[in-house]
Amino acid sequence: RALAAVDCEIGLTASHSGIEVLATELYGDPSLSREEVLERFVGGAAPQVTVYGENDFRSPYASGSAQVDAYVICPCSMATVGTLASGAMQNLIHRAASVALKERRKLVLVPRETPLSSIHLRGLATLNDAGAVILFAAPGFYHGPETIDDLVDFLVARCLDQIGIDNALAKRWGDA
Repeated sequence: RALAAVDCEIGLTASHSGIEVLATELYGDPSLSREEVLERFVGGAAPQVTVYGENDFRSPYASGSAQVDAYVICPCSMATVGTLASGAMQNLIHRAASVALKERRKLVLVPRETPLSSIHLRGLATLNDAGAVILFAAPGFYHGPETIDDLVDFLVARCLDQIGIDNALAKRWGDA
């Protein structure tokens, strides 16, 4: 919604596991189909969102010749971190991230798993060294959040900041 509000072109890919997480955690119904989940998730932003299949390597995001400003993987599982850190590619999400790294474009990874093993930490460090921004799903509390939406907005604001999109989703440090 925040990207759609600033009139950005959005390419969306969700893995099978990502769809299950959305269905369960956002909509409380793990039996929802991929189509139902994506329709609900995209909602009013539909005109600006193009949904690509998990293995649609014809997507422009699979090629370095496409002029893509930024990539965000949110949430980013440790399985994806491990795959990316090893240079492997199993789906469009991995391929797009690999393109971002090789083309030196903005890539923001939003892991939310905890605790982390040394294997996870090494993978994250490898990706950081390759140019990715690691932005943990760990909201601040200095802005006085009152709802879960306030916490989500804080994280979305941080992601937007990293990809260069102005926003006023959350109070900044020192703002009244």
